[in-house]
Amino acid sequence: MMLPKYRRSLVSTLVARMNESRRFIQMLIGPRQTGKSTALRQALEEVSIPAHIALASIDSSSRDWLRAQWIQARNLITDESPSALLVIDEVQLVPQWSAVVKELWDEDAWADIDLRVVLSGSSSLLLQRGLREGLTGRFEVIRSTHWSLTECSDAFGYTLDEFLFFGGYPGGAPLRSDGTRWLDYMNSAVIDPSITKDVIAMEEVRKPALMERLFRLGSSYSGQELSYRKIMGQLDDAGNTTTLAHYLSLLNDAGLLCGLTKYDPKLLRERGSSPRFMVYDTSLMVASYGPYRDFLLTDPKRKGRLVESAVGAYLLARAAAERFEVHWWREGANEVDFVLTQGEQVRAIEVKSGRVKSLKGMTAFVNKFPAATTLIIGSTECPLNAFLCGEVPLF
Repeated sequence: MMLPKYRRSLVSTLVARMNESRRFIQMLIGPRQTGKSTALRQALEEVSIPAHIALASIDSSSRDWLRAQWIQARNLITDESPSALLVIDEVQLVPQWSAVVKELWDEDAWADIDLRVVLSGSSSLLLQRGLREGLTGRFEVIRSTHWSLTECSDAFGYTLDEFLFFGGYPGGAPLRSDGTRWLDYMNSAVIDPSITKDVIAMEEVRKPALMERLFRLGSSYSGQELSYRKIMGQLDDAGNTTTLAHYLSLLNDAGLLCGLTKYDPKLLRERGSSPRFMVYDTSLMVASYGPYRDFLLTDPKRKGRLVESAVGAYLLARAAAERFEVHWWREGANEVDFVLTQGEQVRAIEVKSGRVKSLKGMTAFVNKFPAATTLIIGSTECPLNAFLCGEVPLF
């Protein structure tokens, strides 16, 4: 049963930033349905300064609307209350929001007005673009990732297999006893709006049906390499490799699906490699299987891919915040599941799961890159459960 009062650690971060004197705009960014609005509400309950909260809408919000919300928040500042807080949820729905925010934020700076601002949004695609367009040096990012195994276990009582299957979307937790309702939720509340509202409606996508098919294909092949030529062979009206690569980049920005590149210190070769599909949450892979999703837990080969995808999603969630990169590696018949790089540090990771796998790839990688360290997830030294709970250092 869902525990509505569960408090994620990012709430403490929000409270601390809201209580600071005006310094930076706080940007709460994350995929849809990961609990950003709930985290904001919980943080606001612990903040004592006056606050104005507004929810942007794709139908009615405008530049003038945003200015009006800002002025209402300014009006909360009095001699008795010299500070106030403005919270705008789904700010990316306001056209040219970043230009308005820059203008108003700078006005407050000149007038020495202590109006603290928190903006949130589901589409990192649009928020990141807005941040680059004039807000450089004026903001900090707080990330709302998909929920971890620890959070889902504490909040919903998930077992490891339940977490692998139902993933880290808290809204789906109360529906896990009814597979049909859970699948409907994933499609109607997560996948469809993420693609149609966060990507297609806001970005130039000439072939929206192709983008959706690419997502479904890539999710079902999570953990596997597919060349762009093979992808084109499985998708009707696929256009060219440039189009597919662009659409995969947009899906990545929306927190749905990415294409991991092969590790190679020579960047040109890395960027030209075939992608290894990886979902940002295993529930997206499960949903892509539709009525055949139960095989992901009963078939050893498919469960192996599911476990690898859970590890990959966990690494991707940490990568942005901890500033490391996630790749994979293959040379001939030798393969390594994941390669992490942070500065000069290189970490090779192999995942032992439902599939019988050789460790020849790990040996070959270390022979080629002697400075690399190794980690075998699923071994006695590193159980899968412990790794997904954050008990194992990455570097």
